[in-house]
Amino acid sequence: MTTYAIAHLHQTDLCADIVEYLEKIDATLAPFGGRFIIHGGPVERLEGKFRGNLIVIEFDDHERARAWYDSPAYQTILPLRTRHASGDVFLIDKVAQPHRATDVLEGVAVPAARTV
Repeated sequence: MTTYAIAHLHQTDLCADIVEYLEKIDATLAPFGGRFIIHGGPVERLEGKFRGNLIVIEFDDHERARAWYDSPAYQTILPLRTRHASGDVFLIDKVAQPHRATDVLEGVAVPAARTV
């Protein structure tokens, strides 16, 4: 199942290390079939607070995504980013299709509706 590596970087110091990281990351993705889906860009905030940049990299499956992150090639360049950017980074799987919003309730104890 498709897996996404997602980074929400709250702060990034655009410096020589970040430029080097950007110059090298594509080569680390290629052996694992990783491809950028979102890489920063303008955000139209509709609700809440949002600052920073959102990056989404798509992989064919969770195993390839994890193998990329753990690979010696990526681990070598990772400090170039982590020394100069802070945020949240995680892997998440795409939902099976078709998917309805209520599918997330399967197996979850749902509280009774309140009456007014």
